[in-house]
Amino acid sequence: MTLTTSPLAAADATFRHVIPAGEPYLFEIKAGQILRLLDLEGNQAIDTLFYSAPNPRERYDPQRTLRRQNNAYLTTGSVLYSNLGNPLLTITADTCGRHDTLGGACAQESNTVRYALDKRYMHSCRDNFLCACLHDGRLDKRDIGANINFFMNVPVTPEGGLTFEDGISAPGKYVELKAHTDVIVLISNCPQLNNPCNGWNPTPAEVLVWN
Repeated sequence: MTLTTSPLAAADATFRHVIPAGEPYLFEIKAGQILRLLDLEGNQAIDTLFYSAPNPRERYDPQRTLRRQNNAYLTTGSVLYSNLGNPLLTITADTCGRHDTLGGACAQESNTVRYALDKRYMHSCRDNFLCACLHDGRLDKRDIGANINFFMNVPVTPEGGLTFEDGISAPGKYVELKAHTDVIVLISNCPQLNNPCNGWNPTPAEVLVWN
């Protein structure tokens, strides 16, 4: 766990947007820009996917990313690699210290299997991803792969299983990433109510961008 702060001031950001609790958001950042994901109220999972804007078939690859850094979690200094082996972004600041790469996005199917049949139609991150892709037009269902869960606490058990635990984030915690190329950012501000990844209460999150 590596905690590092940023010298960037929110007042100097060239772009800011608050994502309502449980909602999706898709936008683009340019090479060299810095993106901050801000946990406004604490313990809010921000499910995120990254794509190369010039070629959206090139996207974040968890296997390459984890193998190259030899760590299951992301923090300051972690480089996010694409499925073509190119660096997409690097984490340059992190006041939370650990971000999940294994738990995946909640979906109708996982809500049913993990919780109950009547949870199937609850709002989910996978549905958020698909809705954002539909409105944008550059991405579709086949482009939804394994995502990063920023601020989400998913420990690996000694037996190799995963558990969803109370978050280690808090109000005002953030992670910053510098883009190595033009990048499409696809976010689901997680709506999950059935495990503690959002403190049982989804809340807004903010994105900020600096040139």
